[in-house]
Amino acid sequence: MTKFSDKVLSNKNNLQVIYEDNHIIVVNKRAGDIVQGDKTGDKPLSDVVKEYIADKYNKPGNVYLGTVHRLDRPTTGLVIFSKTSKALPRLNKLFVSKDISKTYWALVKNSPEKEIGTLIHWLKKNPKNNKSKAHKNEVPDSKKAILHYKTIKQLDNYYLLEVNLETGRHHQIRVQLSTIGCPIKGDLKYGFDRSNKDASISLHARNIKFIHPVSKINLNITAPLPIDTVWQACL
Repeated sequence: MTKFSDKVLSNKNNLQVIYEDNHIIVVNKRAGDIVQGDKTGDKPLSDVVKEYIADKYNKPGNVYLGTVHRLDRPTTGLVIFSKTSKALPRLNKLFVSKDISKTYWALVKNSPEKEIGTLIHWLKKNPKNNKSKAHKNEVPDSKKAILHYKTIKQLDNYYLLEVNLETGRHHQIRVQLSTIGCPIKGDLKYGFDRSNKDASISLHARNIKFIHPVSKINLNITAPLPIDTVWQACL
């Protein structure tokens, strides 16, 4: 497993808060941040956000925080947390009913055959190597995966794709793009030939749109791109 440097992980002092109100907080996850605790024992982003809230508002005791969804550890971008028990089930319902629009940006080496397309596969997860495999047809224990993509910029050595998910499967964007010959920059697990210097993969949860679960206002939130030469060339 790749070891990320503590120097580049989020902490309560450098946490990139993109949006915050009484009920929700949206942060821009750094590569290497793990959203929830796992067997590594590394401090999860959820604990960092709790520390940030406790410090900012001088809250004694335990801070309530609900984790609504996750991003893969080497990816970057927007993660929503609930600050209240009132908002959490409503946010969960928005995700289940697909009433949250999530847009990702991915840097790939090769151009897809079509500039705009829809990918449909059946994904089967192998828990032993924490990897999914895409199949053209349904196989036992597989789940249908659908995404939509379009090429939005051609760089000197890479192509920038905008991806919208219709389903949310394990490593879905990574494995589906790899299957069409477009592995994501830095993603050794799914066929890219070399790693990124910071151990990230160039997949960024760029934008989310949804109706606030409590106030009912329309939210349209965009995450700044990582400070990286290739990413910055996408602007």
